Amino acid sequence: MVGLQPAPRGPSLVLHPLSQAGASPTTLTHDQVGWPEAWNERRPPQRVVVDLRDQGSLEIDAVAEWRAALAAAGNRPGIAQRMQTRWPLLLGVALAAVVGLTLFYRYGTPWAATQLTRFVPLAWETSVADNALKQMDDGTLKPSKLTRERQAALKARFDALVQQTPATLHRYPQYRPPLSLEFRAGMGANAFALPGGKIVMTDGIVKAAAEKGLPDDALVGVLAHEMGHVVYRHTTRMVVEQGVLNMGLGLALGDVSGIVSTGASVLTGLAYSRSHEREADCYAIDLMRHAALPTAPMGKLLLAIAHDEEKETKETKEGERKEAASANPAQASSTPGSGPASVGKDNAQDQSHEKNKGKARAEMEAHPVWSLLSSHPETIARATALEQGQSPHCASR
Repeated sequence: MVGLQPAPRGPSLVLHPLSQAGASPTTLTHDQVGWPEAWNERRPPQRVVVDLRDQGSLEIDAVAEWRAALAAAGNRPGIAQRMQTRWPLLLGVALAAVVGLTLFYRYGTPWAATQLTRFVPLAWETSVADNALKQMDDGTLKPSKLTRERQAALKARFDALVQQTPATLHRYPQYRPPLSLEFRAGMGANAFALPGGKIVMTDGIVKAAAEKGLPDDALVGVLAHEMGHVVYRHTTRMVVEQGVLNMGLGLALGDVSGIVSTGASVLTGLAYSRSHEREADCYAIDLMRHAALPTAPMGKLLLAIAHDEEKETKETKEGERKEAASANPAQASSTPGSGPASVGKDNAQDQSHEKNKGKARAEMEAHPVWSLLSSHPETIARATALEQGQSPHCASR
């Protein structure tokens, strides 16, 4: 005979052996029993099985009486069981979980990573930067071909900018990495920052500034942007952010699969690197303004590089199209509009397309989907804002 008794932590199960007259009953506390869960309030099962752990199991056919006895003993279904039997509650909890994960991803993860980054030692960043630069020197990067005089002049401008950096621009007051400037070739027009203080500027970006007739203030502005990456510890924060996000997903979803973990890392890299680029822009604007230097040359340089990359991409696609046409001349000659009479029309279309290319790119970069997928968002918009010495993302600064 089975009985249920109220208890502070939930009903207790009492088993009275009928085969042994006068035998004392066995009482199992609420935690010693694997209580069966209900999946449908309107259609109860014909039989429920109660897991008694080491005592075996108990099969009950009188399901309605069992439920009534449970309710009389003060049993209250948990949130998991209520979600199984009530769709509105399930949908509400799912919505709350999505909102919570979104807020954690958008605000909680960056905040936690910013705080945890304070405890990452500078020696670790320096070691990572030295190893990364060595690997790049053994692969993509080559020694700079700039003259020693040119390198010395740019380093002097860089050192002067470092000396003029106000303490108010440091997010981590006790973090003072030794900022240094390196020159390399073997890569296009670019500059990048390594954790721990090393900033690398390529010959390509120096050449691009010279070809556009821009002063060295343009290169100094780029260096100020890279300094922002260093002092804000963006590379280290990116590593910590991905770890925090994966840990949060593991706590919220249990065992996170490789696909979920990889997807989270990709989204983290995209979204947070966009945020880091904007922070570095704001740092560059503030630093250049403090040093009484213009940001317009920097914006013009970034715009020129963006347009050059766009042009190079178009030429590459055009070359691939011509190679495909030459590989299949029959198809090319039979294509409508490919004869001499259509040359003028094609040129007019190309000119119209070229005229509207910048506008179309700007509209595309402003689209929310592009902003989500681009790690360097709104390149033209950002460069234009820098050219004007302002940025909408720096309004609160």
